[in-house]
Amino acid sequence: MNFVFVGPQGSGKGTQAKIIAQKNNLIHISTGDLLRALTGELKKEAESYTNSGNLVPDEFILKILKHRLEKSDCANGVILDGYPRNMHQACELEKMMKIDNAFNIQISDEEAVKRISGRFSCPKCGVGYNTHTEPKPKNPGICDHDGEKLVQRKDDTQEAVKKRLEDYHKETTPIIKFYNTVKVNGEQPIEKVTQDIEKAIKFLRMFK
Repeated sequence: MNFVFVGPQGSGKGTQAKIIAQKNNLIHISTGDLLRALTGELKKEAESYTNSGNLVPDEFILKILKHRLEKSDCANGVILDGYPRNMHQACELEKMMKIDNAFNIQISDEEAVKRISGRFSCPKCGVGYNTHTEPKPKNPGICDHDGEKLVQRKDDTQEAVKKRLEDYHKETTPIIKFYNTVKVNGEQPIEKVTQDIEKAIKFLRMFK
């Protein structure tokens, strides 16, 4: 079976996609990971967009996604993490593969802002922390591993997160209506969210 995981920034959809994929022998595919793993001419092409301040076009994303889906390990099914992001991508994806269900991991905008604006990382070792959720640094603002002062990404400020949430609701809400979507409460503990998704998958497989 093939699933799509959607949810606002900070909802934990990436975390859940990895857990559920491992538990169900599915392949977890994140287009962000695909872009970061590019090499050679494809990497140069992707950088030509990002270095000029532009978004990577849908056609390019679809090209690298199609290449990944054609690999033999995807035969048992995949979980697409955060893709498609808009109706154009969803319609193009339909031409490539059948999506059985989507899982909408729901959190409030207030919770999303709190989770994301609390994210910090160490500029030296790259370890991530959060002031609102685990893991938290032992000493506020300081990395546990090397004592470096933690920094925050510019797009993780409250103002930037609110703008991203506006874009998410505008572009992704139609996708939720497009698919046969299962709603999941993402404000629960990680283990409980996983359990709810697992129960839904077992139920869906009974009718496949």
